[in-house]
Amino acid sequence: MATPGDHLADTRSRLQASLDVVSTLFTSLVDPTTERDRERRRIAVLCVPFATLLVIAGVYPLVEVVRISVSTEQYQSVGFSLQAYETLVSDPYYRGIAFNSLWLAGGTTLASVGLAIPIAHSLEKYELPGEDILVTLVSFPISLPGIVAAFMILVLLGNNGLVTNLVAVLTGGDAIDMAIAVSAPGLFVAFCYSMIPRATLILRGTYAKVDHAAEEAAQSLGATPWQTFRHVTLPQIRPGIIGALILTFRTGLAIFGTLIVIQAVVVWTLQISRELGPGYNIQIAGAMATVYFLFTFAFTALGLRYTDAEVGL
Repeated sequence: MATPGDHLADTRSRLQASLDVVSTLFTSLVDPTTERDRERRRIAVLCVPFATLLVIAGVYPLVEVVRISVSTEQYQSVGFSLQAYETLVSDPYYRGIAFNSLWLAGGTTLASVGLAIPIAHSLEKYELPGEDILVTLVSFPISLPGIVAAFMILVLLGNNGLVTNLVAVLTGGDAIDMAIAVSAPGLFVAFCYSMIPRATLILRGTYAKVDHAAEEAAQSLGATPWQTFRHVTLPQIRPGIIGALILTFRTGLAIFGTLIVIQAVVVWTLQISRELGPGYNIQIAGAMATVYFLFTFAFTALGLRYTDAEVGL
């Protein structure tokens, strides 16, 4: 029967073995003797800038945000309290903001990816006239700040907007009644305006890897274009669709500049800004930022894991 002394000796033995491994690894990095050791050192050196950036711009700010969110004082990180998180869970106002963030990001993600699929399909499958110009126009919104994109929506769909007045002339209605720029539908359009190009670029890269021989074989066997797409093309581009869904959903959650101009719906990022404004509550802002990070990180990790599984299939 093992005695406490035996368990202690076993623990010491395992600790010593771990220290020996670390020491050996450190020695191989400092003074490599084999090509494998030299490769490890090169990898370690290349990782230093990234690790430094991760600590300075990632880990440290996140730790400070968490400390702020559980602080008992408004202007310094002292004590420990979960009151801010309890408020986020119990207050209907913050629950409504969370719901707004999810439906707006989720709805615009589905709409953006749904539109990006036929756009990418057309650009990759057909010889379109002026294709370079079309690609430039499709990708152009990516280069625009959110504030500029929101202003363009106002110019198109506002009270004096081009589209608004054109529809009013064609229907005989009142342009003011038809303006949607500063409403939830207008914000929805503004989000899609920024997200469709991102989804399209991802899907174009996926379409470039499609096995066209399999598509031609399906068509030669009598499959219609829709049947070919559904049974041959779609399974091949599914990982790209999932990747586009992940990227656009994250983009939808992170959009802020557009919301500064079109504040039709209060979402998570806009509320964080308000919490940091006049009469601010820094604990609530810190808790919201922490929840945002954890949710986005978990969503991305699960989505990428599913994407890897799809690729493996």
